[in-house]
Amino acid sequence: MSVLAHGIGAQHDLPLSPFYAFAGAFAALFVSFLALGLLWSASRFRGDRAGRPLPSALQRLADARPTRTAVRALGLAAALYVALNLLLGPDDPDRNPGPGAVYVLLWVGLVPASLLLGPVWRLLNPLRTVHLLGCRALGRDPAAGRPLPARLGLWPAAAGLLAFTWLELVSPDPASATALLVFLSLHTAVHLVGAARHGAGWFDRADAFEVYSGLLARLSPLGRRPADRRLVLRSPFNGLDATPQTPGLVATVCVMLGSTAYDGFSDSPSWITTVQTSPLGRTTAATLGLLGAIALVAALYTLCTGAVRLISGRLSHPLTAFAHSLVPIALGYLVAHYFTLFVTEGPRTVMVASGTDNPAPPEPLLGPGGVATLQVAAIVLGHVLGVVAAHDRSVRLFPPGRAVAGQLPLLVLMITYTIGGLSLLIA
Repeated sequence: MSVLAHGIGAQHDLPLSPFYAFAGAFAALFVSFLALGLLWSASRFRGDRAGRPLPSALQRLADARPTRTAVRALGLAAALYVALNLLLGPDDPDRNPGPGAVYVLLWVGLVPASLLLGPVWRLLNPLRTVHLLGCRALGRDPAAGRPLPARLGLWPAAAGLLAFTWLELVSPDPASATALLVFLSLHTAVHLVGAARHGAGWFDRADAFEVYSGLLARLSPLGRRPADRRLVLRSPFNGLDATPQTPGLVATVCVMLGSTAYDGFSDSPSWITTVQTSPLGRTTAATLGLLGAIALVAALYTLCTGAVRLISGRLSHPLTAFAHSLVPIALGYLVAHYFTLFVTEGPRTVMVASGTDNPAPPEPLLGPGGVATLQVAAIVLGHVLGVVAAHDRSVRLFPPGRAVAGQLPLLVLMITYTIGGLSLLIA
């Protein structure tokens, strides 16, 4: 099934010159870095304090109980529909909409939905709705529970993302209804038990899909000011700047980056041969490859921030201080890697759900040249946005004389990630 073909074809199918792609990427990064160093000497982002309030009528509509109830009901109904199809439908992904709903409409669809509308999964999340209904039935406050240890941070979400990407990229039959039912059952049990023990706040920090959606939503023009709960239009950089420096944030973003990178090179003939001929077995070798990709991304970032600390001389927590600058890079990789999958398999999944038997996916919106250009542009733009976010944080944290020098390791990191991302596409 094409749901599991996570790219748009082999790397050599992309009609784009590697020289021009790399030259354009390096030029964009260097010009951005130099321009920022010369023209941007003070921090301009205000985080959660920024934003222009939306009209009161829109605020009332968004916060109205019927609106929120309808969205929760939609999420719960969709989850039940997918579960019933996985449980009772044919174990054929070409005739069962369940796998496509999970891997395409949910996992990939959360990217544009979160960018346009904010952290949508927080309201759609069927597990949060089930917990809410259970608390109401028992006369209990949904927020009540034992406080989560601060040091736990987003580590449970990082583990959940790793588990899901392992299922998607490594498991022997990811589109199998049985495999998906086992994963979703375990996911449901873990989070309902966690919420029962710790309250609804458990989902904010432990639910992989909520954290994933929330991080992407940091780049949404729609936001909500914590001080007065007003919906605002804002620069995406302000939302990104407001990303909490929480334990586990780096791990979560590195899983997003590393798993997408692994997905890119896992289709290469050399890696397929390595996995198939490995004495460890296909699943073990692929698991080590996935973990290795994530570890490489994390190691490069850790080395970079260590160098930043040495140059700055006083930054005590560089790992979390600049982790927000990795979010637009992860977004660029996601857009580059999953755009064609979403616009072809998304409609196909909807057609299967509506009763069409084994429909052909629609023709891609862009030809090979257009797709290649979009992919390179998404990766380069993601890195440029990361450079801007890192620069603004640097001039806020470092003395004026060290602000630009302190960013040099980050620039090297961005170039390294860019080389890796473009190599997976066109090398």
